[in-house]
Amino acid sequence: MRKFFIAIIISILILLAIPLAVGFYLSPRDKLEKADLIVVVSGGEIKARVKEGAWLYDSGFAPKILFSGAAKEGDVSNALAMKRIAVSLGVSPDDILIEEESKDTEENAEFSSKIIKDLGSGSIILTTSPYHQRRTYLNFKKYLSEDIKIINWSAQDSTWRKAGWWKNKESTRLTVSELIKLFYTETRDKQ
Repeated sequence: MRKFFIAIIISILILLAIPLAVGFYLSPRDKLEKADLIVVVSGGEIKARVKEGAWLYDSGFAPKILFSGAAKEGDVSNALAMKRIAVSLGVSPDDILIEEESKDTEENAEFSSKIIKDLGSGSIILTTSPYHQRRTYLNFKKYLSEDIKIINWSAQDSTWRKAGWWKNKESTRLTVSELIKLFYTETRDKQ
């Protein structure tokens, strides 16, 4: 009987740990260090992503920022909109590059990688929303050579937390959606 109760307790602890493990898996964050370029990928909470990129730039972690993303709607690309926000935050326009053609995370990586390679960058700080960080990293890793170091550094999100994403509907929806997209990314790359 005692073994049964121990097994039940262990099972409950495992079930409770799974959501926490999912949050930490989706949102890797490396030790911050200087790099050649900051790459900010567009998407949800765009102002938070730009603000984080501007903070990294202002803090001297890299001399240039690349904003990546096409427009979802309207005449201005996400990349150009991010550039305008960054300039309003004090980032020199001369230190900003934009990639305006990508329509999804894989294209962000594919099209940005050409710019990163043309610059001769040996390292980048990759910034996006925390729930999007793992998939973004995997896509960039696919298109960048092994000798280009990728440092994961996500921006803050207004609602999503790696240790609490299950506490509201929007964070839960984002997490489930991201897990599905991540599964597709990982299986696609193994084919």
